[in-house]
Amino acid sequence: MLQKLKILNYAIIDELSINFSEKLNVITGETGAGKSILMGALDLVLGRRADVSVLKNKDQKCIVEATFKIKNNEVIKAFFIANDLDNEDEILIRREIAATGKSRSFVNDIPVNLSQLKELTNLLVDLHRQFDTAEIGSVNFQREVVDALADNGSLLAELKIVFTKYTTKKNELETLRQQQAKADKEADYNKFLLKEFTEINLQENELESLDAEIKLLSNAETIKQQLSNIYVPLSNSEEPIAQVLKVLSQKLGNLKEYHTEIEDLQNRMQSAQLEIQDIANELERIDDGIAYDTERINIVNERLSAGYKLQKKHGVVSTTQLLAIQETLQQKLDAVFNISNNIEKLEKETDKLLGEANSVSKKINFNRNAQIKPFTQNVNKLLSQIGMPNAQIKVDILTISLTAYGHDEINFLFDANKSNRFEPLHKVASGGELSRLMLSVKSLVAKKLQLPVLIFDEIDTGISGEAAKQVGFIMKDLSANHQLIVISHQPQVAAKAAAHYFVYKKIVGNVIQTSVRLLNDDERIVAIAQMLSGEKPTAAALENAKEMMN
Repeated sequence: MLQKLKILNYAIIDELSINFSEKLNVITGETGAGKSILMGALDLVLGRRADVSVLKNKDQKCIVEATFKIKNNEVIKAFFIANDLDNEDEILIRREIAATGKSRSFVNDIPVNLSQLKELTNLLVDLHRQFDTAEIGSVNFQREVVDALADNGSLLAELKIVFTKYTTKKNELETLRQQQAKADKEADYNKFLLKEFTEINLQENELESLDAEIKLLSNAETIKQQLSNIYVPLSNSEEPIAQVLKVLSQKLGNLKEYHTEIEDLQNRMQSAQLEIQDIANELERIDDGIAYDTERINIVNERLSAGYKLQKKHGVVSTTQLLAIQETLQQKLDAVFNISNNIEKLEKETDKLLGEANSVSKKINFNRNAQIKPFTQNVNKLLSQIGMPNAQIKVDILTISLTAYGHDEINFLFDANKSNRFEPLHKVASGGELSRLMLSVKSLVAKKLQLPVLIFDEIDTGISGEAAKQVGFIMKDLSANHQLIVISHQPQVAAKAAAHYFVYKKIVGNVIQTSVRLLNDDERIVAIAQMLSGEKPTAAALENAKEMMN
């Protein structure tokens, strides 16, 4: 509930503070007294764009503060958590406008931006004016009304979870199908390319090895001749070097007793002789392994030719790069197969979730349809009571594609003159008709919804007598469980107030100021009597005012 509204330096208000009742608060006053100024100040603290022209004193800043008391409101609690604000039972909202035009907003003395302020105040206050009719014409509002009466809250929460999962899976499925379509276009060509690789069946570094082998085979005779010229003198000639070193080593050994360094030198010579002999043996072995093989040369050349052709085709220079391309092609073809499997799996999951969503949607639709008749009957009855006996409302439920709210699109249709030509509200209903329709609807759903503070700004304009009396009764009933703040010119409405505030102008130092005072019972009788008969109420008007209050 809105506990207190404090206004400083706004329009013709120097300083003003109002403490509200938690029930029905009615604000009355002469035309031009400043009731609209109060609503303007309240608009400001609710997040309306700031305008430096509202400053009464241009040298001082304008401040509007609203204090709200909250109990067990999970939605508002979630807002505070999401915006990293301290959650308290009492919320102080302050809006400041500097002389420069700069605006600042605070929630419990913590700065917030304008979007945060609007989000919070939309949860706290439902402000409805005579011509502020967009909400009731909204299909979202109309659906929420029917769902509130149908107690669809838990089913809608369940559907939202399932629908979110379904939408996610459906999007994943569509992405995979697009990937598959693209992959299918490339698959045949990739199969052709991969076939070339699998036919040649290259091994790691094979082309490099074959290149070295073909060089060896092509020069076999020359290589063998050169090897023979090297290893024969080392070990197989008439005086092989290895044998000469062996003899010389033995001779050197005969001298080691004459000099201490001789033995070490002999050992080195023996090692050299053994190393040369080993080299000669290895060279001979290599020579034995080399043979000019025309058939092998042809095989190697053919394989190299096939390999080089692949390298040129794919613009690479090594076997490793070719094998990497082969692996990539295989992965692409495997991916096509995997995508098909994943698509099949996702199709089953998506169909299952769609079935679950449709099942919940049917329950929601059943509950909605069950409420249409009593809802229209009750609204039409209320409309008749508040001066619209010929007006009728009708509810159409159209089947649409599945959404997070089910398969239904709900539309309120209106006929003001019992013509049986029902049209959408925004096309045929006047501002006054929409305002009274909104009051009727909200009075029906108030017990079902956690409505915020309800503010009605002169929505009873244009009615009188019994209709105004019935509006008063509706507001009185509505205020049993909700706080209402109502600006009204109707004595029948003012008579039902739990707290009656009177707005008036006064002159202070040759300056006109707007002020507000809470009326006591005697003052209320006079004020209501003046609303009935004029500035100087008659005795009959005073008695009538007493009777209306009682």
